[in-house]
Amino acid sequence: MTSFYERVYELVRQIPEGNVSTYGIIAERLSLRGAARMVGWALNSADLSTVPAHRVVNRNGELSGKQHFPSPDAMRTMLEAEGITFLPDGSVDLERHLFRFDRDGNDAI
Repeated sequence: MTSFYERVYELVRQIPEGNVSTYGIIAERLSLRGAARMVGWALNSADLSTVPAHRVVNRNGELSGKQHFPSPDAMRTMLEAEGITFLPDGSVDLERHLFRFDRDGNDAI
């Protein structure tokens, strides 16, 4: 049986470079609607060298997980290096970069 954390990591690894998803979308994809915080806890424990946790933001596009990276600016720096653009308020431009999963785990957009 695959653990919840492993299932989260498997989905996050599917988010392509230059895209982001949200904690809520991942929870919903795992059939756990309303479990966005659980997804956040899983990513807090992730090995950042194998799980691109920087590609997961909150529903507003804010970098709410940035405190779990080596420096406060690391998450944004990593996203910008992948071509992610930010709005004037500092949030990710979700209209341009949001990745969703279809039933097979593929991008639905």
